[in-house]
Amino acid sequence: MEKAKVYFTKDTGSKSLVRLYEALGKELKGNVAVKLHSGERGNQNYLRPEFVKPIIDKVNGTVVECNTAYGHDMGGARFNTTTHMEVMKEHGWTENFDVDILDSEGPDLTLEIPNGKVIKENYVGKDLDKYNSLLVLSHFKGHPMGGFGGALKQLSIGCASSAGKCWIHSTGKSADMKTCWTIPVEQDEFLEAMADAAGSVHEMFKDNVVYINSLVNLSVDCDCCYVAEDPCMKDIGIMISTDPVAIDQACLDMVYSSKDPGRDHLVERIESRHGRHTVDAAAGLGYGTKEYELIDIDEQ
Repeated sequence: MEKAKVYFTKDTGSKSLVRLYEALGKELKGNVAVKLHSGERGNQNYLRPEFVKPIIDKVNGTVVECNTAYGHDMGGARFNTTTHMEVMKEHGWTENFDVDILDSEGPDLTLEIPNGKVIKENYVGKDLDKYNSLLVLSHFKGHPMGGFGGALKQLSIGCASSAGKCWIHSTGKSADMKTCWTIPVEQDEFLEAMADAAGSVHEMFKDNVVYINSLVNLSVDCDCCYVAEDPCMKDIGIMISTDPVAIDQACLDMVYSSKDPGRDHLVERIESRHGRHTVDAAAGLGYGTKEYELIDIDEQ
């Protein structure tokens, strides 16, 4: 597989996302879904609507999300469509964009994963089928369960329905929110299940998907945490690619090579959860590569 092209800028202003998109030269056509993280109620680190508005307007996209697989007992307010939309409104998404909760109505859309290492099918919000193209806007940061969150997590857990999230987290043993969290799971198998699921969504859109990772608000915690640590590192920049494996690998490389004093804290979170194994597993499935060419658009 040839090296993937990953474009980068240190400029973390909202207009830089459009500059990166134009540098990439890949036009998303038709009905464009923009997958992003709406941010859990109480979270302070999620990407704000005003930051992503220029790029969403550029592609004339619809903001899409799926309901979570954890309820009030785990600090969640987005586990059903009613409360999820309330959070969407509180966080400014509905006033700025058309919003579609992909799994607001069943049945889920089942994506087959014939070469999946852990799971052989993935359950996503059925409305994903309405879209011709996909823009994945990821906030790169740490994660309590996956070690880190980037493009691969957005494709897998992010696009999965509530039942699909349970399926991935339980490594294909349960699609029920009441039981999936009680099932013992091997960490590396969970990460491999994420890689399996991510590949099914990537293959669904094939040549009509673009990934943007923003290395800002670099906390060890995810935007799904209602109580999250404040960022431990200074902002690094923003990347874009058509390869979800390459862009996550490039982000990891930048974090690991950083001399920021908070770098060790974030790396410990990634390493303690075996986070890099997700990228390795995804590369092994062949829908992306860890080999990339980093192109700094600020130097062009």
